[in-house]
Amino acid sequence: QVALARDDGAYGIVQALIARGVVGDFRAPDVLRFGFTPLYTRFIDVWDAVEHLRQVLDSGEWREPRFNRKAAVT
Repeated sequence: QVALARDDGAYGIVQALIARGVVGDFRAPDVLRFGFTPLYTRFIDVWDAVEHLRQVLDSGEWREPRFNRKAAVT
């Protein structure tokens, strides 16, 4: 598992990534968490996930209101 702490926007970032098909979860107060299953997670899958993370952060996509509505399940 990989856990990243983020001072601002962790929830919105996880939701934006989920919308792109990168499944992670949010842990309060500021953690983005991603799990890896070595039996079927390929290097390219990790590479693509990191590229999506970069794009979400660089574009500010995570700030969109639709990604910041808190749901019961994250």
